[in-house]
Amino acid sequence: MADSSVSQSRKPRILVVDDSPDVAMTMAMLLKAFGYEVSQAHSGWAAVESARQQRPDIVFLDISLPDMTGYDVAGHLRNELGLDQSVLIALSGYDQDEDRLSAAGFNRHLVKPVAVAALKQLLNEYSTVGS
Repeated sequence: MADSSVSQSRKPRILVVDDSPDVAMTMAMLLKAFGYEVSQAHSGWAAVESARQQRPDIVFLDISLPDMTGYDVAGHLRNELGLDQSVLIALSGYDQDEDRLSAAGFNRHLVKPVAVAALKQLLNEYSTVGS
């Protein structure tokens, strides 16, 4: 899937999805410190519902969730909710098959723990204002 960019004149809304509340909270705090509007979800269905309500521009999505895989969540976001312009970034503790990630609708993949420099670089690629 080709990389999308967020073309608003505001910082993007970000959804962080991880079944570990500590991991999600830490990433959300970091993103908030960068000036982003951030929400969190800790399961696949919670992510789908949060995305339905908030329409995030960027989603950091853990591949291993307790109720469904990140691939399944990506499918719901792309197909059911029509979030074609949202940037989906897969998060996992190990390398993933890039072809499978692309087929599932992910734009990028990051291995946890995510380095701050890598996170800033990625946000700069997908943000148009002040990142």
